[in-house]
Amino acid sequence: MTEEIIIAGFGGQGVLSMGKILAYSGMMQDKEVSWFPSYGPEMRGGTANVTVIISDERISSPILNQFDTAIILNQQSMDKFENSVKKGGLLIYDPNGITRHPVRTDIDIYTVDAADESARMGSAKVFNMIVLGAFLKLKPLIGPEYMHKGLEKSLPARHHYTIPENEKAIERGKEIIQPKFLLN
Repeated sequence: MTEEIIIAGFGGQGVLSMGKILAYSGMMQDKEVSWFPSYGPEMRGGTANVTVIISDERISSPILNQFDTAIILNQQSMDKFENSVKKGGLLIYDPNGITRHPVRTDIDIYTVDAADESARMGSAKVFNMIVLGAFLKLKPLIGPEYMHKGLEKSLPARHHYTIPENEKAIERGKEIIQPKFLLN
């Protein structure tokens, strides 16, 4: 099993930390992982993306042009990465701020209203964990106990009190993800 993932959006949406938590959680589950961030100097408010590979086998290169899954959180990233999803792959996106929705018919497409849900939960900071939960619902690569360990490893100790809130957001993401277009 190898899953090649791109997570892309604005800096400040937790794109890089979402990838880092996913990668650490994969390591805790004894998977081979790669975490390859990319962001401009403006970071917060600028575009950011991260490539995460989780595999049972050694990973030869962290650099990819095609992905099994794209998690898209803004229009610029939709424009850039929609066509980089492999045929038969998966695209997950938050429709908030998206003006041109994906049009491909050879991939599975899901939406997760993470921006709205994080507002309902009273914390914009859990936005990325809602999105991560939506992904894990569709691709349960990481067990919950390893997600907990990944959160512990990637969050500074002074923020460990947020782990229960983050885990609740992950579970909420699993509940609210909706199909937009499915191949079957």
